[in-house]
Amino acid sequence: MIFSFFKSTKLQQFHKIISSFILFLDIITDVVAGGTDSSVAAMLLQEAGYEVAGVTFRFYDSEGFEESLDDARNLASRLNIPHIIYDARELFRERIIRYFIDEYLSARTPVPCTLCNNELKWPLLAKIADEMGIYWISTGHYVRKVFQDNHYFIAPAADRDKDQTFFLWGLKQDILERMILPMGDWTKDEVRTYAAGRGFERAATKKDSLGVCFCPMDYRSFLQREVPQELLPGKGRFLDESGTFLGWHEGYPFYTIGQRRGLGIYMNRAVFVKEIRKASNEVILAPLASLYKKEMLLKDWNIVDTSRLLNSPNVIVKIRYRKQANYCTVGITAENLLHVQLHELLESIASGQAAAFYDEDGLLLGGGIII
Repeated sequence: MIFSFFKSTKLQQFHKIISSFILFLDIITDVVAGGTDSSVAAMLLQEAGYEVAGVTFRFYDSEGFEESLDDARNLASRLNIPHIIYDARELFRERIIRYFIDEYLSARTPVPCTLCNNELKWPLLAKIADEMGIYWISTGHYVRKVFQDNHYFIAPAADRDKDQTFFLWGLKQDILERMILPMGDWTKDEVRTYAAGRGFERAATKKDSLGVCFCPMDYRSFLQREVPQELLPGKGRFLDESGTFLGWHEGYPFYTIGQRRGLGIYMNRAVFVKEIRKASNEVILAPLASLYKKEMLLKDWNIVDTSRLLNSPNVIVKIRYRKQANYCTVGITAENLLHVQLHELLESIASGQAAAFYDEDGLLLGGGIII
């Protein structure tokens, strides 16, 4: 009975949301690999009266891909929707994997999931939809969308543990206005219950994907496999803040700002990576207190509504998914960078990381890449 009440209530709310989009009845949804979230998104859209076409992006070759592809095909067959397999391996390697490697070799911390969502997955989905004469696009992302003051904003999902707003700060209005996000009002447990209730037991019990999709384990092993040995710097020196030699490390690309575990050095106190010096292949270790900063600069930024973000005293910034949120004031420098003045000290700010801005209601205001 609880499930029945939940289901009918959710769908009634969803019908109200989409009723204003009555001119457009076709949706292309990112079925991906028949995963729980994208599968349920396709079911909900279909139940709501949309004609749905599914796309599976083949971004890279991985163990188990064919099995996942079969799951996506089976899902599309059971829902009686067309299913497209789009081979984007070359594009993904050129735009995402190459970037991932280059950032580590440049002593920066990459954000591949952010880059993929903002510059590859959603734009590519829109491109395919355009070619098919379809307007709306959808995925299984746990986010919501609202329209305020003539702007579309990404808003937090009902399931805060699954909320994915942090990864979407770079999307422009032309993409945002086309997005329909059926998972925003659902929790993960509700989604699994719904899939099982529809008879999709396999989708209901699939494990969530974790980490970077093409590098789910240790990125160091990935770099060692992908980068020619002659391009890796080899062993270098660990130094403290005064320049005192502490020991040897495996090469600067294998360390990130704020790292404590896996340093391979044993000391009688806790130390963290404070600085990475590419030119000299040196890594500076320091106590946590030395890693706090009061400001940062961002490049490659995107702002949804400048009036809500710039010089506002109530902006919240996050530099890590599911991590601490800090109040800040944001301005634009003469060099067209975003200057972020933090109201409280923030530790382990790393070049290459993303910073996402929110208002106090959780609306995503934009973001950028830390330099």
